[in-house]
Amino acid sequence: MRKEIRSTIISIVFLFSIYLLSFLGSNIDIEIYSFNSFDFLLLLSVFIQILFFIPSYLLKTERLYDLVGSSTYIVVTTIAYLSVPNKSVTDTILFLFISIWGIRLGTYLFRRILRDNDDVRFEKAKKNFFWFLQYWIGQALWVSITSCAAVIAILKTESNSINTILILGVLIWVLGFTLEVIADLQKSKFKKKQNTNKTFISTGLWSKSRHPNYFGEITLWVGIYIISFSSFSDIEFLTVISPIFVYILLTRMSGINMLEKIADERYGHLPEYIIYKEETPILFINFWK
Repeated sequence: MRKEIRSTIISIVFLFSIYLLSFLGSNIDIEIYSFNSFDFLLLLSVFIQILFFIPSYLLKTERLYDLVGSSTYIVVTTIAYLSVPNKSVTDTILFLFISIWGIRLGTYLFRRILRDNDDVRFEKAKKNFFWFLQYWIGQALWVSITSCAAVIAILKTESNSINTILILGVLIWVLGFTLEVIADLQKSKFKKKQNTNKTFISTGLWSKSRHPNYFGEITLWVGIYIISFSSFSDIEFLTVISPIFVYILLTRMSGINMLEKIADERYGHLPEYIIYKEETPILFINFWK
């Protein structure tokens, strides 16, 4: 099958998945421009990606990709938060946590692409209209699924109280966010001092997990779902797809699998790397190691 046809089909599947996701917000009463507010925010996520895809394709650049993705989270969550007349503690926590996460991740990834000049994921894709578009529509799906629990919880009416589940979710989010930030900082410092084509990071959190930043990312989205949990009823509990999707994405799709392959090609001949792989968990952090 030609790449253009395959990419078009995949993009259509992504869009259909976003349509199916809209049913999770069917109980929401708040409207934006006569649309169900959750549906409106899903459409907005797609619109933003297409809007920035056009100049990115014309300039054959991926520099805006990650920045636009993380910014979309902030835009969607902010609009959801501002649409609620009576904001609860849960609403405010979710809004702040996703904004903090989005600003931190977007800034980190944008600085990285400016430093590296390119991203291996897009080396060929950015030259093909439909293939590159597939990445941007995929990003809309990523934003929509990952943020669905928080967005629906913000748009729903719940009691303005602090309960045990909320506190547990906050603690889990703080743990995940802290681990992700520390892991990214440690790797950035390592890259500044070492030639990563010849040596690999195996210190700090990276001595306890081969991908501690991903463990932190998965953990913080579990925290977001738990914070949101008390706001749900009926079909809305299915927003558990949010942390599950993050786990599958990072472990089975674009994350660990790709990075492990690259690492094996670069360092597979080094005895110390073989020992590192044998003794270090691929994802879950072994704090006692």
